[in-house]
Amino acid sequence: MIDALRGVDLDVHEGTIHGLVGESGSGKSVTSRSVLGLLPPNATRVSADRMNFEDRDLGEMTEETLRTIRGAEIAMIFQEPGKHLDPAFRIGFQIAEVIRAHKKVARRRAEDETRELLDLVGLGNDERARFSYPHELSGGMKQRAMIAMALSCQPRLLIADEPTTALDVTVQRRILDLFRTINSRLRMALLFISHDLGVIESIADYVSVIYAGKIIESAPRAEMFDDPKHPYTKLLLDAIPDPSMRGKRLTAIPGTVPDAESTPSGCAFHPRCPFAEEVCTKEIPAWKPVSKDHFAACHLIGTHDLIVEGVGRSR
Repeated sequence: MIDALRGVDLDVHEGTIHGLVGESGSGKSVTSRSVLGLLPPNATRVSADRMNFEDRDLGEMTEETLRTIRGAEIAMIFQEPGKHLDPAFRIGFQIAEVIRAHKKVARRRAEDETRELLDLVGLGNDERARFSYPHELSGGMKQRAMIAMALSCQPRLLIADEPTTALDVTVQRRILDLFRTINSRLRMALLFISHDLGVIESIADYVSVIYAGKIIESAPRAEMFDDPKHPYTKLLLDAIPDPSMRGKRLTAIPGTVPDAESTPSGCAFHPRCPFAEEVCTKEIPAWKPVSKDHFAACHLIGTHDLIVEGVGRSR
């Protein structure tokens, strides 16, 4: 059996935005789909000490029970909305059907709520978006429609998996502003998944970094960006383009994230880590407290300073 995830410990609290960040192949999307039981049942098995949602263990639920929770209490926004919107039906109809499926309301009431949702996400100036098919909308409009659909039953937890991927920076900024507004207004818990640390810095209250299927550092946003402790986090931060570093070569992390079939022994990051020592190749590092809400898994924490040029600079 191959372990795609090897240690994921996340707490997402009401009214907060928790950012999950890592390179492609780190296990971000697998984590989000595991929560909702969306992985292929015949090819995967999810095991956890606990997977609590409002004092209920999702891991112990039957598929029938999970089906009543998906969309109604926990909603998910997938990557590339064009692939998850049905091309055969108008946007308004798709949103209204989600409302009717979970709330059991009349069609007229579902249509009224659909208008309110489209207005909330900025598509309510006219009826054009509601009566449009997915292919008639721009990428940003499709993403807003997906957000409206995810919010249709006012879920307690919203999982946004790379919601700004492939959007230009102007549309991306509007989508991020929309998430902040929704999170503030509805007081839901939001797990925001991205490979872009710059995006995570602009929206998250708390940040977790995942590498090779394992969370390797978690901290409040300010601590994570001002004083990262894991070498991987430090290198990721130093790779963010910064106007003040104009003319200087960006930091690049050599190698790639290992696939699940060939995860290295010890600390999975050690083949790419410029600070790796012998213990890193043999022993999996323990989860160590750095401060009250800051934790990291690295053998070298507290032994000596890990200095990566550029990290900790004013942003």
